[in-house]
Amino acid sequence: MHRFALAALVAATSAALVTAVPASAAAQPFPSTTFLATHNSYSGDVDGAKGAIGYQLDHGVRFVEFDVHDNGYATAHDYGVGHGSPGDLVDHDGNPASNNLRDWLDVVGSWSAAHPTAAPIVLMLDLKDDLTDNPSFADGNLAALNAELQSAFGTRLLPASEYPADATTDSLRGKVLTLLSGDSGTRAAYRRDVGQHPAVALNGRGQVVEVHDSGAGALWYWTGSYGADGRVSWTRHGRYDSGRTPAIALDDSGRIVEVHQSQNAATLWYRTGRLGADGEITWAASHQYDNGVLPTVAFTGDGVREIHRSAANEQNWQWHGSLDGDTVTWTGNAETTDPRYDRSSATSGSRRVSVTTGADGPTPAETVRYSTDRVSGDRVRYPQVAFDEYQKGDPAELQQDALFYGAPASESAFLVSARQSGHLVRGWDFDSASLATDPPANYAATNHPWDDWYQDLTRTAAR
Repeated sequence: MHRFALAALVAATSAALVTAVPASAAAQPFPSTTFLATHNSYSGDVDGAKGAIGYQLDHGVRFVEFDVHDNGYATAHDYGVGHGSPGDLVDHDGNPASNNLRDWLDVVGSWSAAHPTAAPIVLMLDLKDDLTDNPSFADGNLAALNAELQSAFGTRLLPASEYPADATTDSLRGKVLTLLSGDSGTRAAYRRDVGQHPAVALNGRGQVVEVHDSGAGALWYWTGSYGADGRVSWTRHGRYDSGRTPAIALDDSGRIVEVHQSQNAATLWYRTGRLGADGEITWAASHQYDNGVLPTVAFTGDGVREIHRSAANEQNWQWHGSLDGDTVTWTGNAETTDPRYDRSSATSGSRRVSVTTGADGPTPAETVRYSTDRVSGDRVRYPQVAFDEYQKGDPAELQQDALFYGAPASESAFLVSARQSGHLVRGWDFDSASLATDPPANYAATNHPWDDWYQDLTRTAAR
């Protein structure tokens, strides 16, 4: 069927199409339901015969795939849609004129808002680039991607962290579930972070800053807030310097003093920053202030105090500092018998946050984790807005707690096993009736959704 066939009938029938679901399908557990799905949905009739995104959704498609690139983010301030690169194999006929992801998300978001009784839409982003090399929100890291998804879908977005164990198709009507596929390193980084020598600060407003080194010379930060349930919601993440063994101090006005050792020498450096309401840190320049190792720092009643160890022996040394704008004036350098501050734990009133590294099941031993006075051993990571797809051959950490499984349609044994295990299963390049499995894939993603054989195989699909 061509996208413009029966065009006059679309408006009259689309409402019926999105609600005409067999009662048996609607009442089933969500992972037991099948749905119409397209592969490389953005390619329309350029690659396959799918039509525009709106046409696909009008005619019952409930799984949409956008291939996403980040290498043009600095210019476009957005991710790009396309196969090998932004614009590659993109059909703009009836679709957005641009390749910006935000515009394509808005098509799905607007359609969902206009069809609140439609079966849940899964919007998959196939990450064609590594997003972990984006050093900040402004550069398009995964926090920026989360924000874009939340902006596009608002209250219709069902975060992965809020997925109900007893979900049915009816209970999820009107919802959009987002799914990450593609670059496995990025998918893993979405679910956990790794590093060494983590340190943390907590202020009286419940704001939290964590810093750590990569083990290879990069210094990274996380910011978050201590919640009513005792958990920390981590909001922003970024690279801020080079070095190792960092420590951090944070006062109630959001002022930051950070200290660290250089990667390959016993030199000590500091930098200041300001924590904004959005969770982002505005950093000032880095300055050397001494020689030594294992620096620690804390705000005191009249300024800041730094304690580190000598590079030559076990002797501790101290500095007192006065913070003026972006600069600390250090005075009073002397030996001290006081211990260095506890870098890995911070307390404010009855609230406490501590950080460490350690495996969480199959995750690496360097996984950065946190505990509070009310929560033990959670991961420092992005809010789990999107689901992560587990694919055949992925590391075990991506399989842990995964709801969605995916593989080429030719991998029938994998698809069947995953379905039988209660997972939501996508098979892509599903372009022949001979590829059908028993039980069928929840999302048999095809390039030819209007062919008779596909329509026959998906007659009971939820709309």
